[in-house]
Amino acid sequence: MTGAAPLLQIRGLVVEFAGRDGVVRAVDGVDLDLRPGETVGLVGESGSGKTVTVLAALGLLPPPPACTVRGEVLLDGRDLLRLDRRRLRQVRGREIGMVFQDPMTSLHPSFRVVDQVAEALLVHDRGLARRAARLRAVELLERVGVPHPGRRTADYPHQWSGGMRQRAMIAMAIANRPRLLVADEPTTALDVTIQAQILDVLRAARDDTGAATLLITHDLGVVAELADRVTVLRHGAVVESAKAAHLFAAPQHRHTTELLSAVPRLDRPAGPRCCRSRAW
Repeated sequence: MTGAAPLLQIRGLVVEFAGRDGVVRAVDGVDLDLRPGETVGLVGESGSGKTVTVLAALGLLPPPPACTVRGEVLLDGRDLLRLDRRRLRQVRGREIGMVFQDPMTSLHPSFRVVDQVAEALLVHDRGLARRAARLRAVELLERVGVPHPGRRTADYPHQWSGGMRQRAMIAMAIANRPRLLVADEPTTALDVTIQAQILDVLRAARDDTGAATLLITHDLGVVAELADRVTVLRHGAVVESAKAAHLFAAPQHRHTTELLSAVPRLDRPAGPRCCRSRAW
C-alpha cells in the first residue's frame, strides 16, 4: 500500500447546485487520493459535503443545469467524469462497489433479497446462468454473516433486520470483487452491537477482495476502527488530511480538534467541554 500509485485520485472537485436564490457550492475544490488496499475515512459534520463528493465522483448526481460538476475523478487513470452513462454503469458495480446509508430504501421491497444479490452478478456477467447466480448469492450472504442464507431464499427485505439488510448490501457491493469499495455511513441507525459486527464484515470484505475502501462517516469511532488515513471536510472543502493515528493524536486544524472534542470520552467527565462543538 505504501508507495503504491493511487487507484483513485480526485482533483479540484467542485459541485454546484442551482437554487432559487442562486448557485450553491456544496463541494469546493476537494482533492483526495486512495491507494490499493488502503482505507480512507472521509469525515465531517452533516452538510460538510461528504456524500455529495462521492455521489459526484460516481456520476450519481442530477445532470446540468440542476447540478454542475467540475474537476477530475481518476480511477486508475480514467476520468470518470468524462465517461458516458453506459460505460459508467459498467464501472459501477464491477470495479466500484457501493454500500449505501439506508439498506431499507436501497433494497427493492418487492424482490427477494437473494435475487437482488444475484442481479448484481447477472448485470455484469451476461453469460452467468440465473441458477448459478442465486447459488453464488447465497455464498456471498453466508460470507458476510447472514445466518443460514440457504433457508432464506424466499425472504423479502422487510423480513430482515437492519443489520441483516446491511449485510446484504455489503454482499451486493463485493459480488464482483471490486477494486474500490465505497461505504456511506454504513453503521447509521444500527445499535452498538450490530455496528461492531458490520465493521467486522466491512473489514473482512476489504481484506478478502483487496479493495481500496472509501469510508464516509461522521462517526470518528468508526474511522478509528477502520481507516488508515483521514480526510476532514468543512463547508465542502478539505481542512485536514493525515494518517489516522497522527490525526487522532495531534490534529492540526481547529475544526478537527472540535470534532474530536465532541466525541464522548470515558477518561474525562461529561460536561460543556465534551459538547462545546455544535458540529454533532
